[in-house]
Amino acid sequence: MYNFEEFTLEWYQEVFQDTRLFVILLNTLTIALLAAAISTIIGVAGALAITNVQYRRLRNALLTLNNVMIVSPDVIIGASFLILFAMIGMRLGFTSVLVAHIAFSVPIVVLMVLPKLQEMSPTLTDAARDLGASRWDILTRVIIPYISPGILAGFFMALTYSLDDFAVTFFVTGSGFSTLSVEIYSLARRGISLTINALSTLIFLVTLALVFGYYFISKQATRPIRLEVER
Repeated sequence: MYNFEEFTLEWYQEVFQDTRLFVILLNTLTIALLAAAISTIIGVAGALAITNVQYRRLRNALLTLNNVMIVSPDVIIGASFLILFAMIGMRLGFTSVLVAHIAFSVPIVVLMVLPKLQEMSPTLTDAARDLGASRWDILTRVIIPYISPGILAGFFMALTYSLDDFAVTFFVTGSGFSTLSVEIYSLARRGISLTINALSTLIFLVTLALVFGYYFISKQATRPIRLEVER
């Protein structure tokens, strides 16, 4: 155990001087950003597809299927992906972690985007068609700008879940690849180290910055819509 003597930045210096930890940090950020971006694209497409389904039973079945990954325990998800990757012969490492993170992030994005699509009035798209807009113009100039707050929410939620995930990553990561959550677990097993505290504090500050960043971005994104409504 360590006794408090004085305030010091020594442990933060050790974190920044650890080259291996810096590589693991880059791995974690790369996985999180790629998983969030890809899952956002897939999730928005999935939400649009679910909204356009005419049959109610089929739409409810797709929503239930989307929620399976959310309600399933992380250990079950990780073990299932491990079995799947072993069956298809995929090597555990960067690709396996990325695929797993995309898989559990897509349902989150779908749930963030669906409410915005459901509250959008059909008259907006009908008016765009009457003015001669193509399907692509309706998608890019009407639908996407309207649901952009939901898209941003889904992206940041997927990013946060990817950065925070441990259980799924622990199952699908290989011996030559690691993320921050797995590394922190490994450091904790070796014994108490204040390096973990310093690293955890930095992660908390970065997460806090992402939360404030999302708040201001979403506020700016909704401002043009409010101005249009007021006009």
